Amino acid sequence: METQRKGAEEARNQLPDLLDAAEHGEATIITRHGRPVAALVPIKTYDASLPQQSILPLRGSGRGLWGKDSRHTVRKLRDEWER
Repeated sequence: METQRKGAEEARNQLPDLLDAAEHGEATIITRHGRPVAALVPIKTYDASLPQQSILPLRGSGRGLWGKDSRHTVRKLRDEWER
């Protein structure tokens, strides 16, 4: 992926062109007073950089899914699998 650097003012003035470049896989580092402060990247690159969501907030949402006694149901499934 090709990366270009633009000052904040220049990036603001060229935003449509920078968006077109991002659609074609090019990233742009936006600087302020020569220091990098942001990156405009293709959405696929951004999506790939996101951490996997935790499933902990879903805890408890399967209550009753395995019947009244989940141990019994799991044991029954294991017995069926071992046949």
